[in-house]
Amino acid sequence: MSLGLILLAGLGMWLFLEGAVYAIAPDAMRRLAVMLAQLSTRELAMAGLISATIGAGLVWLAVRLA
Repeated sequence: MSLGLILLAGLGMWLFLEGAVYAIAPDAMRRLAVMLAQLSTRELAMAGLISATIGAGLVWLAVRLA
């Protein structure tokens, strides 16, 4: 399995899960959006960096195991 296929599958899974959460719990997602808007720029950037690092690690692991 190529890296491109793994990334495409990952993107599809991300969109599927996010869409499902919005469909199942729209009010909870609305509250989460309000909470995110209240974070400082530094806190939001740090959360994004942590999330990106975890995501890159998972993609790396998937490629190594494929």
